[in-house]
Amino acid sequence: MKALQRDMTTGNPGKIILDFTFPIFLGNVFQQFYNMADTIIVGRFVGADALAAVGATGIIMFLLTGFAQGITSGFSILTSQRYGAGDINGVRRSVAGGVILSVASAVVLTLLSLMSMKPLLHFMNTPADIFREAYTYIMVISAGVVTGIFYNLFSAFLRAVGNSRVPLFFLIFSSCLNIVLDLTFILCFDMGTRGAALATVVAQAVSAILCGGYIYMKVPFLTPSAGMWKLNRHDTGLQLSMGIPMGFQFAITAFGGIVMQSAINLFGTVAVAAYTAAGKLESLAEQGMVAIGQAVAVYGGQNFGKGDYKRIREGVRAALVAETTYGILAALCMCGILEPALRIFLAGEVELSAMVPWAWTYTRICTAFFIPLSAIFVFRNIMQGCGYGFLPMAGGIVEMAARLLMAFAAIEMKSYAAACFCHPAAWTSAAVFLGAAYLWIMLRR
Repeated sequence: MKALQRDMTTGNPGKIILDFTFPIFLGNVFQQFYNMADTIIVGRFVGADALAAVGATGIIMFLLTGFAQGITSGFSILTSQRYGAGDINGVRRSVAGGVILSVASAVVLTLLSLMSMKPLLHFMNTPADIFREAYTYIMVISAGVVTGIFYNLFSAFLRAVGNSRVPLFFLIFSSCLNIVLDLTFILCFDMGTRGAALATVVAQAVSAILCGGYIYMKVPFLTPSAGMWKLNRHDTGLQLSMGIPMGFQFAITAFGGIVMQSAINLFGTVAVAAYTAAGKLESLAEQGMVAIGQAVAVYGGQNFGKGDYKRIREGVRAALVAETTYGILAALCMCGILEPALRIFLAGEVELSAMVPWAWTYTRICTAFFIPLSAIFVFRNIMQGCGYGFLPMAGGIVEMAARLLMAFAAIEMKSYAAACFCHPAAWTSAAVFLGAAYLWIMLRR
């Protein structure tokens, strides 16, 4: 099993990053299938209103899952750095600390989300005809947020030591399970949006259990000894300094997205359903960018632990070329398959014809800015991997500010196109800021 771990401090940087990226990419795609399966099955078997209800909570889902991914990735950065430095006892201590901190985070996040969902949906101008179903869906997701936290934590620990394949295997299984449970709960038990949410939570729980069990049985150097199950003041400080900014970075971005969703909601159920379907395709198209960024974070962490800054810069250059190439191909692909893909979400021709113009507006605007979006993942993740938590979070603030300004302008103008432009405005602003921040850091090394 040792061969599944990977030392990223030697060898060709570009090849190493791309090899490591591919399993992460597949894993991210299957993770997208969790919520996409909910969307497709709900849209086809329950209807457009139910599709819009699930879609209206999409940005809240991003807030919850993004915060979980952010803090757990941050907690694992120390693991990556210790592994790169050859400090196995330090690796084990970082795992123990990460688990304890994740338990505390899960409790806090669950309580906060359960208490805030109803006022948040009202704040987002959720249409009255879909409010009840939207609330039902997101409350089940909120109650099960702990499952997402621990799957992402265990996966992050494995990736930190260069193992991106095993989390993929478990995620594929769980994604298939999610589809089976969706169909069972919705078609057999007529549970509607509640059933779709429950299927997602159960499938994520299975992923977490399988991934944690694998670590315990097959990766002994990631398994803390009995005396290590306590918080170490120094390690905890480092993990919190990396995990909290990364978590809040997602939260900040999501808040801007919530205001954007509020603007979209003003245009009615059909617009929300179209935005939901096109947004799911966009999220799927972005996963290659996300995967390269995640690979860069691990690469940066290991090489930072070794103190090889020249190699870090080489990896960033290779990653930017890969991201740009992927961004162009993803944009072309998304535009090419949009209308056929929309047919997957809805069975009715009348509903589909009403959605197409709204979906095309969103897609054309967003795909034109995939290159600055792809650059964000390189600059943000390399800084996070090297332990710089504040600047990526500041980039999130810049992104939020740009998205907020555009969203408020869209609400004032009552313009759907302006609302769709929220993402490009945020991506471009963040890419410029994070690129400048990365250069500033590298000039000091």
